[in-house]
Amino acid sequence: MRVDKARNRETVLAAAARLFAAAGDPDEVSMDAVAVAAGVGKGTVFRGFGDRRALVRELWDETLARFDAENPPAGSTSRERVLDLLLRTWRFKREHRVLGLALERAGEGSPYATAGYDRWHTTLVELLAEVPGDREFLAHALLAAVRSDLVEHLRSLPDEDVQAGLRRLVDGVVRPG
Repeated sequence: MRVDKARNRETVLAAAARLFAAAGDPDEVSMDAVAVAAGVGKGTVFRGFGDRRALVRELWDETLARFDAENPPAGSTSRERVLDLLLRTWRFKREHRVLGLALERAGEGSPYATAGYDRWHTTLVELLAEVPGDREFLAHALLAAVRSDLVEHLRSLPDEDVQAGLRRLVDGVVRPG
């Protein structure tokens, strides 16, 4: 990749990240706004990413890759690791709520076809190895509790309530002890 192209890519992603972090709604972040914030022409943004959906996916992938690298599931039991993953995913999606909503709204019509969902699902299936029943379904059901639209809907809930609710959910699927 040419040096200027790589620099423009990083500049555009950084500008988009700032805009999504400051926005109240994903629709507030247009390609025009990203170009202005990055100090590049709109054509540069489109040549680099193709369209808004691709830009959002690229930004989400980078953000999620940092999250995954910094936060492997913690805990000694399957239950603790499942709970840790859900709690961290909730916090991650709350912190990046507008970007997550933009991704879930980005064209495919399904939050299950988004970047990262397969990784979280695969991790949960592995963590549920000791649980009888359809682990594939259970992993999907657990991930439904941390969908971006639900995180957005419940964002005024105190952290303690979210933690308690996720703990009860996990306890219902993965029996303590």
